Amino acid sequence: MPRMLVTGGAGFIGANFVEYTVRNHPQYDVEVLDALTYAGNRANLAPVVEVVPFHHGDVCDRELVDRLVSRADVVVHFAAESHVDNSLDDPEPFVRSNLIGTFTLLEAVRRHGCRLHHISTDEVYGHLPLDGPDRFTETAPYDPSSPYSATKAGSDMLVRAWVRSYGVAATLSNCANNYGPYQHVEKFIPRQITNILRGERPKLYGSGTNVREWTHVDDHNAAVHAILDRGRLGETYLIGSGDERSNAELLAMILSLLEQPADAYDRVPDRPGHDLRYANDTTKIRSELGWRPRYDDLRAGLAATIAWYRSNEWWWDAAKKAAEARYQTLGR
Repeated sequence: MPRMLVTGGAGFIGANFVEYTVRNHPQYDVEVLDALTYAGNRANLAPVVEVVPFHHGDVCDRELVDRLVSRADVVVHFAAESHVDNSLDDPEPFVRSNLIGTFTLLEAVRRHGCRLHHISTDEVYGHLPLDGPDRFTETAPYDPSSPYSATKAGSDMLVRAWVRSYGVAATLSNCANNYGPYQHVEKFIPRQITNILRGERPKLYGSGTNVREWTHVDDHNAAVHAILDRGRLGETYLIGSGDERSNAELLAMILSLLEQPADAYDRVPDRPGHDLRYANDTTKIRSELGWRPRYDDLRAGLAATIAWYRSNEWWWDAAKKAAEARYQTLGR
């Protein structure tokens, strides 16, 4: 069996990817490396705990990373600090994890000749006008707005440089916003859902006109497997559902699904440098690899996500308290 190492495999997208892989691609023998920062949780891997070895460690730990990569055939690199607000408050962990961590992994992959897939974000491209047909493409110039997106942009560039300079067998993907089970409650969708479930009012940044493209985490992970199976080495692929919603529209949908009044929310100050709109042109992955999103009904996907959070308060309660305390210090 080909051996797959998943870095950041106890985080939101990583843990869903591990479970998706075990369920749909049993040809892989999967192992997980995760530092278990506040955003990682071994409970995320409960459905596969019996079949997926877990290694608690830092992607910047050269000896550990080298040992794990030396016995892997494929490495899927999710490990990253990923919250914009946190990067504005303290950028240092983002520089360390996203840049030094990716460098450490690339050097191990180069030494041992593994296949690498690097997970990134569409936030590296900056933002688009609110009105108009423009979308990001794989060749769009980078224009990151936050320490988070800047460090992810840097990690993308490192991967491309190692492909070109050292012949590392790598692909990259930049995905639109994800949603689904196991997403940390600091993020927009689960924050609003869990506020309402606790009898508190959800929060909307500024005017709520900022637009995001929402993609179910299982669709993201299916796209990653399409790239692993059929993607061209050295290439970048954009992933997204094509479903764009303003934050105000998304919150209205959540309020409706939870049978709350349309005005039952509070406005909070917008965050600095808040990007206006993200939207991906996914022509390349659709035409070359035949990928299509299965979750094409955002309302149905949100309903299932709400049901998951309603049924799993044990999973999010402690993290919720810590996240809201932090938001309070930030005034958001």
